[in-house]
Amino acid sequence: MSAILSADDLNDFISPGVACIKPVETLPTAPPTQPSNETEVILDGQHPAAPQSNAPAEISLTDCLACSGCVTSAEAVLVSLQSHAEVLSLLDSAPALKVAGPDATGNYAVEGLENPDAKLFVASVSPQSRASLAAACGGKSEKQAGHMLEQLLSGPTGLPSGGKFNNGFTWVFDTNVAREASLVLGADEVLETSKPGVAAPSKPILAASCPGWVCYAEKTHPHVLPNLSKVKSPQALMGTLLKTVLSRKLGIPPSRIWHLAVMPCFDKKLEASREELTDEVWEGSGEPGRGVRDVDCVITSKEILMLAQSRDTDFFTLPPTSVQAATREGFPDGKLRDFLFPRRTAGNTPESAGSSGGLLYHILQTKAAQLPGSSIQMNRGRNTDVVEYTITVNGETVFKAARYYGFRNIQNLVRRLKPAKPSRMPGGKPFGSARRPTGKSSSLEYGYVEVMACPGGCTNGGGQIKVEDPIVVERKNLSEKPGPQAQKEWLAEVDEAYFSSDETDAAGGHDAGDVIGGVSRAYIHDTLAHWADATGISLDKLAYTSYREVISDVGKDTTDTEKVVQLAGKIGGGW
Repeated sequence: MSAILSADDLNDFISPGVACIKPVETLPTAPPTQPSNETEVILDGQHPAAPQSNAPAEISLTDCLACSGCVTSAEAVLVSLQSHAEVLSLLDSAPALKVAGPDATGNYAVEGLENPDAKLFVASVSPQSRASLAAACGGKSEKQAGHMLEQLLSGPTGLPSGGKFNNGFTWVFDTNVAREASLVLGADEVLETSKPGVAAPSKPILAASCPGWVCYAEKTHPHVLPNLSKVKSPQALMGTLLKTVLSRKLGIPPSRIWHLAVMPCFDKKLEASREELTDEVWEGSGEPGRGVRDVDCVITSKEILMLAQSRDTDFFTLPPTSVQAATREGFPDGKLRDFLFPRRTAGNTPESAGSSGGLLYHILQTKAAQLPGSSIQMNRGRNTDVVEYTITVNGETVFKAARYYGFRNIQNLVRRLKPAKPSRMPGGKPFGSARRPTGKSSSLEYGYVEVMACPGGCTNGGGQIKVEDPIVVERKNLSEKPGPQAQKEWLAEVDEAYFSSDETDAAGGHDAGDVIGGVSRAYIHDTLAHWADATGISLDKLAYTSYREVISDVGKDTTDTEKVVQLAGKIGGGW
C-alpha cells in the first residue's frame, strides 16, 4: 500500500472493481510527500488518467478474498504486518522463555521472566499446509512434511541453529485435534444439543470457519449473520486453548506467550486480527476488544519456504522425523497434553468429506447415526462446488444440507437467503429473493451449509504453494510456464497428500459405538469440560465466538490507523 494514502482513506472499503497489485513482497517505500492527500483508484479495464501530482494508491492483496470487495485498506495494512519477517523479528528480540518441570510436587517453572521482552514461542500447523509442502517436496507424505515443519520451527538444524538468540518454538501442535473439537461442537450446534448458555444460530446454519466468507458476510450481507455458526474455527480454538491453559498453568500473562499459526490461506491473517478472538473475551470484559490475540501471527504454506530461506535453511533437506518427543512432557496439563499430542495419528477426513476439515461430513454422519435405517444421498449442483445432501428414513427426507464453495456460488446462496421485502401495496404479497426459485430446492430448507471461499476447498487456499511458483517449476523441471491444466494436476497432488493420512487406532481406545468418523464425541466433550474446569473459564467464552455488521468509518478519528501505516512503512509486509 502506498504511503500516499491518507489516514482518512484507510477504513474505506476496497470495492470489487479496484485493481489489486499482486504479488508484492513488502510495502513500497513512501514517495516524497505531496501537498495534497488526494488519491486515484484505477478500476479494472480502465486506463490511468494523465499524470497528476500524486501517484495512484496501490493496494496489494495477493490472492486474498479482498478482491470481492469486503476488506478495508486498514485491514490490508494490518494483515501485511503478519509475515515471516515478523516471526524472525520476534525470535531475535530476546532469549525465549523456557518451561522447566514438573518437579517432585508436579509444579512447573518458567525461566527467563526477568527479561520483559522474552516470550514463550508455540506454533500450530494445519493439515492443508502440510499437504501443500508434501506435494512441493515430492514423494513425501503429509505426516513427513509435518515432521519437517517441526524440524524447521524447533529442531537443531532449523530456526534454533541461527538468529541472535538461537530461539525456536517450544511446542509445535497439529490443528487436527482442534478440528476434531470443532467437529463435535458444530454437530451439537446443528443438531440442537449445544451447551446451555449458547444461543443456537438461525436455520440454515452456515459454516463460519472460513474467514474470507465471514468477512464477506459481515461487510456485504449482514442479513446472514444470525445464521453463522458460533463455534470457533480450529485455528481460533487452538489459539484460545494454548493462551488460556499456558497462562493459567504457568502463571504468566498471555502477552508472554507468542502463538504462530501456519495456514493455507491469507484470510486466516484477518481472522487472527479479530477483536472477538482476544483475551478481552475470556479474561477481560467478556466483550470483543483490543486485547492480546489468541493467535499472534499467521503465515502461509508459501511463507514457510520464505522463512526457511531467510535463515539459510533448505526446507527440502530437513529430516522427516519428529523432534517433539523430548518436549511433550513439559506441557503443564497431563489430560490436555494427551489431547494435543495423541498417541494415534489424527486423520484428516475421507475423500468424500472434502478438503476443508469435514464438518458437513461429520454432521451428516452424526445425524445418520441417530436414525436407525437412515441413508445419505448426494446430489451434485450446477458445478462441482455445489453439492446437496439428504438423509432419508424409509424414503422420507428428514435432514438436508449442502456445500457451497467459491464466491460465485456463495453469492447465489446469500441471495436466496435474503429476506423478502414487504409489499408497499395494501394487501400485497412480500417480494424478493426469499421466495423459493421455481424448480429449485430452497436454501431455507437446509439444516446446515458448509461455505468456503476457495473453489475446491482449503487445499486450494490463496497461501498454498502453486504450480507456477519458482520452487515447483525448478523441482519439476518444467520447461514452460504452467497453464490451468498443470495447476489442476498440481492441486490433485496436494489433495492426494491431504487424504493419504496413515491413521491408526481411529477410535483412540474409546467405545467404537461412540466414534463418528474416527472422532470420539464423548472423549471430546470430556476434554472440553476439563479445559473449562482447569482454567476456570466457561465453555461459552472458550469455544464460541460472535459476529457483527461492519460499516465503513470514513471521516472518523483515525489516529490509530495512521500509526499502523507508519509502522507498516518502516518494517515492510508479508504480501
